[in-house]
Amino acid sequence: MPELSRETERGRVAALFGLAEVTGPSMVPTLYHGDVLVVRYGTRVRAGDVVVLRHPFQQDLLVVKRAAERREGGWWVLGDNAFAGGDSTDYGTVPDELILGRARLRYRPRRRDQRSPLALVRWAFSAARPVLSTRSASWRLRAR
Repeated sequence: MPELSRETERGRVAALFGLAEVTGPSMVPTLYHGDVLVVRYGTRVRAGDVVVLRHPFQQDLLVVKRAAERREGGWWVLGDNAFAGGDSTDYGTVPDELILGRARLRYRPRRRDQRSPLALVRWAFSAARPVLSTRSASWRLRAR
């Protein structure tokens, strides 16, 4: 099952940035279920970037994956969690027109069990982080 996202549609056409909520385990440990992403639409994608794309077979679904490699016909995308599936190993190369944008920032909402002062301080220092590009996802591609 692919990792799905829900994007906010307010002003999406004219906006350069938007929000997407992560659901599913395919990007663990980089992203977790419930994380909110700030997405930059229409930006150039490079290998290693975390991208939001339309699922090739169900284009009403949004998917969050890592762009692993440029191939003929589009991008080969992979989840950071090799055991979750739902990436290019299932549906092949993703055409460029289905890549919507690049994740720039991750916000992790506070959990209900984080009530102690120490837990709140830890959350405050780690709640918002940039989503960095990495080329380490390509090791999965070479391993297959």
